[in-house]
Amino acid sequence: MKRIVISEFMDERAVAQLRQGFEVLYDPALVDDAPRLAREAAACEAFIVRNRTQVRGALLEAIVQAGRCQVIGRLGVGLDNIDVDACARAGLPVIPATGANALTVAEYVITTALMLLRGAYLATAQVAGGAWPRAALGNGREIAGKTLGILGFGTIGQLTARMAKALGLEVIAHDAVLPDSHCAWQDIGVQSRPMAQVISQSDVLSLHLPLLESTRGLIGAAQIAAMKPGAILINSARAGIVDDAALIAALRAGKLGGAAIDVFEQEPLKADSLYANPPANLLLTPHVAGVTLESNERVSFMIAEAIRKVLQA
Repeated sequence: MKRIVISEFMDERAVAQLRQGFEVLYDPALVDDAPRLAREAAACEAFIVRNRTQVRGALLEAIVQAGRCQVIGRLGVGLDNIDVDACARAGLPVIPATGANALTVAEYVITTALMLLRGAYLATAQVAGGAWPRAALGNGREIAGKTLGILGFGTIGQLTARMAKALGLEVIAHDAVLPDSHCAWQDIGVQSRPMAQVISQSDVLSLHLPLLESTRGLIGAAQIAAMKPGAILINSARAGIVDDAALIAALRAGKLGGAAIDVFEQEPLKADSLYANPPANLLLTPHVAGVTLESNERVSFMIAEAIRKVLQA
């Protein structure tokens, strides 16, 4: 019987479905035991991971040398934790759950934009403690009529644009790969602009880019300085795209109206990280923009079905 190893959390109904036709090792803690992870990953026909399992270096070498693994499934869409080129050279296909969590991320972007523009939703402790900051919080901003800028106009960026337009935002976007002739621009009613214009003209700037050498440090001090005073920055894509130090400095200086960050270079954060003692207009979430009960179900069953097809071929 062919064997599947799953090193991070997956919807247990999808796991049970896989067990009907395969031997399955499902251990969400396996990612934290490197020696055992390498042994188990080398002894399976299919290896399923999320974002924490680094399928590269010694781990990937062990898998390739064993010569048993036929496919790697990614419970998500980002592939920066997998050496895709090395996998391709080894003839090892990598299957991401493309589109399965797009709705979840789009909702995260819209929700955090609403919270940060309005500014009133973080006052629970003050109000419960007897304070009444009505005057201070009465100058929040409406989202309707604002401009949402999107960097990366793929599946998630396009769905975010559709939601934003339904709320009355103007949407502009930049995508280095998607040609201006692509039907998505006209179908959704989004203007394709140069990246510098998207950065400088947006009230809310949302990132939907992969982490590549060309995107690492893409939003640095110069780009943040070029943003509108009071603008909101949302990064639900990948850590490393934004210069953390420049972002924190801009927030503390009052240059930006707020930021929501879901991805970090080191996860979890250390107590002495740049994000320690965050300003009030900074929302930090633990890499969950794309994770809900519903999206985990969609992602898990999509990958389970894809793995089944490969192993039964």
